[in-house]
Amino acid sequence: MTDAAPSPLGFFERYLSVWVGLCILAGMALGSLVPGLFGALAAIEYANVNFVIAILIWMMIFPMMVNVDPGTLKDVGRKPKGLCITLVINWLVKPFSMAALGVLFFEYLFAGLVAPEDAREYIAGMILLGVAPCTAMVFVWSQLVRGDANYTLAQVSINDLIMVFAFAPLAALLLGVTDIIVPWQTLILSVLLYVAIPLGAGLAVRAALIKRGGTARLAGFTAAAKPWSVIGLLATVTLLFGFQAETIIAQPLVILLIAVPLLIQSYGIFAIAYGWAWGWRVPFSTAAPAALIGTSNFFELAVAVAISLFGLESGAALATVVGVLVEVPVMLSLVAIANRTRSHFPAT
Repeated sequence: MTDAAPSPLGFFERYLSVWVGLCILAGMALGSLVPGLFGALAAIEYANVNFVIAILIWMMIFPMMVNVDPGTLKDVGRKPKGLCITLVINWLVKPFSMAALGVLFFEYLFAGLVAPEDAREYIAGMILLGVAPCTAMVFVWSQLVRGDANYTLAQVSINDLIMVFAFAPLAALLLGVTDIIVPWQTLILSVLLYVAIPLGAGLAVRAALIKRGGTARLAGFTAAAKPWSVIGLLATVTLLFGFQAETIIAQPLVILLIAVPLLIQSYGIFAIAYGWAWGWRVPFSTAAPAALIGTSNFFELAVAVAISLFGLESGAALATVVGVLVEVPVMLSLVAIANRTRSHFPAT
């Protein structure tokens, strides 16, 4: 008899949905009991990028950045299928499907439940989420499915480069306006904080570890750092739900209505990307991150643009905030689906 294959998830990750649920409850409770504390933490920002969240995201993504091998990045172009899936889903499918779902639900299915002017703003917020593919959290999801760190970095980097040029025109097209304001400070600062700087630091640490103890020293470091990655995720969830506790309690029905099409979008996009990767026989370490990148959103950018275009108290801003709230639980469920189906994909 052979031993069963080891689980791709450790103790922390195996029960991550439980920890996240507890952190959601804790965040809601603390946000209601001590709103001043969360207000002070929310104010520690520049260009709508919160530095407390940035530090926690660093905790999450740094172990993966240390595992990036610069010597293998040159070979990424030899495996174009994963990049093709990511780019087509992010720029040719996801923005338009999000806009279509927004119109379907808020102009037809939910038409009697919300005012028309509010409905238009909710749709606008959903569109902004749809045209803002994820940057930072992708590294977390990729790490949880044991994705190829080098390939994930290449996918995110190319996505970010396209986003610089495509975000404004695509958002303007779908919103039906020509004077959309892109908060370039938010966009550039986020790419620097969540990709460029942690990558540089990760490469420096990797080189130092290998120089002092070889790959064994590197493996020991990443194993020791992995629990801190999960702690960073849990702290981020607590803060996000603490920041929005009063909004969620004040408008539970609206939150639910916005969440419905967002959930359909997330699971639908993942099914398309993951199914495409399976049909193309893409290796799991590339297929899973490709599908997860296509599903998740760059919510910092979407929130910033919604506030600059429609105002802090607008329905568009609220819709982008709901996107933040549903993202972590949804992405964790998709990580679980991916890990349970890894045997259906080629290993290499």
